[in-house]
Order: sequence, then C-alpha cells, then structure tokens
Amino acid sequence: MILDIGQIITQLGKEKGIDRTVIVDAIKEALEIAARKKYGMNKNLEATYDSETGEFEILEFRTVVEEVKDPEAEISLEAAREYDPEAVYDDSIGFRMSTRDLGRIAAQTARQIIMQKVKDAEREVIYNEFIGRKGEIINGIVQRYERDCLVVDLGKTEAIMPMSEQIPRERYRQGDRIRAYIKDVSKTPRGPEILLSRSDPRVILKLFEQEVPEVYEGVVSILSVAREPGFRTKIAVRSKDRDVDPVGACVGMKGSRVQSVVQELRGERIDIIAWDEDPAKFVCNALQPAEIIRVLVNESGKSMEVIVPEEQLLLAIGKRGQNVKLASKLVGWHIEVRAEGQVEDALKRAEGLFAPKKTEEAAPPEGPPEGAPGTPAADAAGEPLPEAGDPPPPADAGEAPPPEKPGNGEAGE
Repeated sequence: MILDIGQIITQLGKEKGIDRTVIVDAIKEALEIAARKKYGMNKNLEATYDSETGEFEILEFRTVVEEVKDPEAEISLEAAREYDPEAVYDDSIGFRMSTRDLGRIAAQTARQIIMQKVKDAEREVIYNEFIGRKGEIINGIVQRYERDCLVVDLGKTEAIMPMSEQIPRERYRQGDRIRAYIKDVSKTPRGPEILLSRSDPRVILKLFEQEVPEVYEGVVSILSVAREPGFRTKIAVRSKDRDVDPVGACVGMKGSRVQSVVQELRGERIDIIAWDEDPAKFVCNALQPAEIIRVLVNESGKSMEVIVPEEQLLLAIGKRGQNVKLASKLVGWHIEVRAEGQVEDALKRAEGLFAPKKTEEAAPPEGPPEGAPGTPAADAAGEPLPEAGDPPPPADAGEAPPPEKPGNGEAGE
C-alpha cells in the first residue's frame, strides 16, 4: 500500500470536514468487498489499519476444528499450531493476504466505494451543521433561477428559495448577495436540502434580534407579528423592564434601528405597536394612526366593531384593507371598522323597526259598511229607515195623536 496513506487520509478529512475514522472505515469496507470478489464471497475476510505504519491489511480468518469439512473457513489443530503454537479448538486464526493481487477491476470498485462513502459522510456533516442553524439568518450568493426557485450558494452547499418564500417583486442577478432565513433542513437521496425564506414572519423577528440589543437579550419581547411580505408589517412588543420603552427601543435613535430592517426588506413598511392585555386597547394601538371613538367587543365570537370618525375611515382600513387586516392578524380577533355616521343611521333604523305601535287608533266598526247591498240604511239617530211599501211604524205609548181640524159653526169660535 502507499506509505503516506495516513497523510492522505488526514488531508482529505480536513478538506471535506470529515472525521478521520469515517474515511478509514470506508477504505476498510472497500478493501473487504474487493477481496471477496477476488478470493471468494464465502471467505471470512477482515481489513485492518495500522495507524503507526499507515498500512492496510486484509486478513482471512479460519476456525480451528477437529475435522475439516470446509477448507475455506476451517483449519485443523495441527495446521493452526504451525502459525500459533498456543492455538486451541474454536480459535480463529488470521492469515495475511496480499492487496496487490486484487486486480484493476477490484481496485476500481474499491475506489468507487471509498468515494461514495466519503460523499455520504460529507453530506451528513453538512446536514448536521445546518440542522443546528435552522431558524437563523444566513448570508449567501445568488447562483441562478430554476423553475422560479432561487438557488443560493452557501459555501459548502447550495440552498433553494421557492417562489412562495420570495418577496413579491424582488428579483436578483447572479452574484448578488442575499440574506435569508433558514426555514427547514431535510434529507433527500441527493443530499441535504436547505429551504430558505424571505417572506416568513420570523424573518422580521430575527432581523430585529440582530439590530436591537434589547430584543436579543430578551428585555423587549416581540409577542406577535402580522406580515404582508413586500408591503407592510405590524409587530407587537412588550418590555419586561419598566424603564425600557419597547417601541422606542425598536425604533432607535432617529429611527436608525427600524430603518436598517426596512432597508434589508427593500422598503417594506413596519409598524411597531405596544402590546396590551386588554384586547380593546390593543386594537386601538394596532389601528394607529387612526383615531378610535369606541370599540364594541363580542368576546364569545372573538370579534370587535370599531367606530371611527368618517374622515378617518379610509385611514383605519388602509390601502387595500391592509391596516385592518394586519391588525386583525396581530390581535387574533375579527375586526370590522365603521364610520360614526353609519352607526348612527343604523341605530335609528333599528329604533324604527323595534318601536311599539300606537294603541289610540279607532277600532274599525263591526258589521258590513254603510250602503252595502242587503243592509238597511240608518238615519242620523242610528235607526233604520223604512223601505218603500212598508206600513208606517206604530206610535210609541204615551205619545199624543195629532189634533183634528175644527169644522164650521163649532163653539168657541
């Protein structure tokens, strides 16, 4: 074997970042496979490595028995004691075999096995390195686009960023530097697959950890993040120290800290909001800079109705509804924004629908209406008038009859 094989193994391990023992085991396995192909698959062969001399050896082992039935695997006691005078039954006697007689094909096979083992070990090293860095922001260099996926060179390996993890309207050229969030690391037949993201809400959290020492140290906590990548983001912050203003710490002197994050995200607007235990106050903070008149809370349905002045309705809703949508995600409640005038009109309509009816209206007369066919007409006193051909009604009792006219020559005249 090559005399400086130990130096070659050490150098290969440093270049690939692989443990020395992994390379040695790969070479031993390759030599065993090549020797079996040369000398027979049924032989009990084992490769060894001497770290002092830097040489590999192949040993064939046979078991000491009383009666030899398989010469390739067994040896008699007499023959064994020629090699080892202290040999006894059931001992394994090893015989050194020449590695130079393996042949060209066996050597090529051994080389392929060694390269495959080294490559597998290198992939395992890369996987173990990046699985420990999952959830971090990493720097890379843009390589190319493959089916809308961005391929990024990380030095030891490549990572991909699918279209769903990219920020809309962001385009890169080959050689551009990029900072992205390691979202996932998985094993595949082709090696470890590293998934990057710039649209994940956790990107905001990691960027603020890098820019704001209070967030990194845990004094200021980012409790919630609502993001529309490339357009607008809202974060809710809270301080564990009463002397530290969480919003001011994230904004920085003259906005220096938050502007660094905005520049990294290429102009994405970021709203920093003070977190509050009261959902109504939290919503009022989340909808800033719009002024809130009152908030109607429905705790059972986890919904709120926010009343704002009419001139601030568009400000509260935001462009394409972004402000109220992100505020709803941030708080975790369904939010409806209404103008003050619309609410008053709705209340008036509701009062009209539920107002009691008037009870002083005259009841309609019983019976058919006056003048209806088949019903006698009535006079002013309410008595029915006689019809044509009917006899006159009799006079009431106690009523005097009309006086008769006096004739000629009567007395008193």
